[in-house]
Amino acid sequence: MAITQSIRRRGFRKWYERELLIGHSHLVLLLMCTLALLAGMEAFTQPGASRGLIALCLFVATGVGVWALRRYLQLLMRAEIIANQAVCPQCQAYGRWVLEATAPQPGPAEEVDSDAQGGEPACMNVCCRACGRRWLIEW
Repeated sequence: MAITQSIRRRGFRKWYERELLIGHSHLVLLLMCTLALLAGMEAFTQPGASRGLIALCLFVATGVGVWALRRYLQLLMRAEIIANQAVCPQCQAYGRWVLEATAPQPGPAEEVDSDAQGGEPACMNVCCRACGRRWLIEW
């Protein structure tokens, strides 16, 4: 689901909490892959072990671990970038805003942002629920 649709549906605070939980589940997957790598290296040294199968398992655990680390960092960085801008500039209320509209990426060149999902705009126009101030959140 796109970021803006998810925030609009759940609200910013629930979206942020969910992003952190999903990100940390990828960290747990990375830790399990690390344990699998350590166990696989130990099994590789045992006599009579099927080294081809163990090498394949080591390769798969490494690939899944690299993917999990990359996804963990991507989710956390995106969530933190948005969370750092979630404070109202006028009344300093954190996360008490509603999403009004999405805006295209500002700048002279219209480039596709690699973090945007499915060509989603990388900016949101938001309005503070406490004071009514509007500002732009970019990611």
